[in-house]
Amino acid sequence: MDTGIPRTDTTGTTGTTGTTDTSDPRTADLRARWHATVTAATHDTHPDPAPYADRLLTAWAEPQRRYHTTAHLADVLARIDVLAPHAADPAAVRLAAWFHDAVYRPDRSENEERSAALAERALPELGISPARTAEVARLVRLTVTHDPAPGDTDGEVLCDADLAVLAGDPPAYAAYAAAVRAEYAFVPDDAFRTGRAAVLRQLLALPRLFRTPYGTTHWESPARANLSAELAELTEPDELTEPDEPTQLPEPDEAAPPQGI
Repeated sequence: MDTGIPRTDTTGTTGTTGTTDTSDPRTADLRARWHATVTAATHDTHPDPAPYADRLLTAWAEPQRRYHTTAHLADVLARIDVLAPHAADPAAVRLAAWFHDAVYRPDRSENEERSAALAERALPELGISPARTAEVARLVRLTVTHDPAPGDTDGEVLCDADLAVLAGDPPAYAAYAAAVRAEYAFVPDDAFRTGRAAVLRQLLALPRLFRTPYGTTHWESPARANLSAELAELTEPDELTEPDEPTQLPEPDEAAPPQGI
């Protein structure tokens, strides 16, 4: 069966191939979620969704990932459960969550576009309507900016669910930040600090990080506190000493962290 999901080279810096642990309860739960989401999105007969789950979960388990893993996927889906009443099309939002980091290489900047294109190929095979497929692809592309337009309730739910990690308690946020750094282990420290600080400043400059009522109430304040604390930690050493020469920034796709979180 052609799942529309190409087999990718999952060999990373570890020299191993990414596979999913079928004995992991989280994996079993994700498979069940995928089946339920596809069923809800088609309302009709459709091909067996299991092979699509296999390929997606393999992609999410590639060895170059440290934060953008199946654990992140499960967390985003759990947050969508909380926010779903705010969405116009919860099934489309859940499908978009599955695809939003399905293609992820930390040294590339077109991950969201490639992930959206993947959804556009795979979902019609599953019997998803053209309109819903287009909505899923639009939502995946929206995660480039996490800036949904007013009234875009589907976009608000997906973006809030994706950004909710920023509102974790201090140990959880520290683990998230460490995992992001590990994904960019190939980036020199100075370049990473510069790029990461730019991302944090962009987020803090937004009038609102979260757009749903729940996100605004529960996640906005702790997220801003975490972002501010990380930015202070990243920039404080630079403020103590004056460098002899300006820092040479790398090309975007070579070493600097991309715009995503």
